[in-house]
Amino acid sequence: MTEPRVRRLLPPLCVAAVPAAALLCVRAVDPNEPGHYPACPLLRWTGLYCPGCGGLRGLYALAHGDLAGALRANALAVAAYAAFAVLWAVWLVRAARRGGGMPLPARAAAWWALGGLVLLFTVVRNLPFGPALAP
Repeated sequence: MTEPRVRRLLPPLCVAAVPAAALLCVRAVDPNEPGHYPACPLLRWTGLYCPGCGGLRGLYALAHGDLAGALRANALAVAAYAAFAVLWAVWLVRAARRGGGMPLPARAAAWWALGGLVLLFTVVRNLPFGPALAP
């Protein structure tokens, strides 16, 4: 006997609650205003942008319908938000249909490629010719 659909949908719906709450918080409290969120420790101590610098400002811009502003703040974070949304939607559909799990790439090569992309983004945004990627 298959488990009820509501029980299968509970994990993806619970996972969605956390980013939804974060989105509502960031939408309500502007990260562009100083003092609302802690500063990035890497930026504060070294002057270097981490891969997440500008991510909250990008999320704030997305929450207000400003895709161009979000991409200017942190293009990698915007791509990560979109990837999460797609993976979550696939997970939700799989759970509704047959109780399948979250679709993550299982191959180590995919994870190494993702890590390399994040490293490349981080290095380029801190180089003199990479200010377009800096927040």
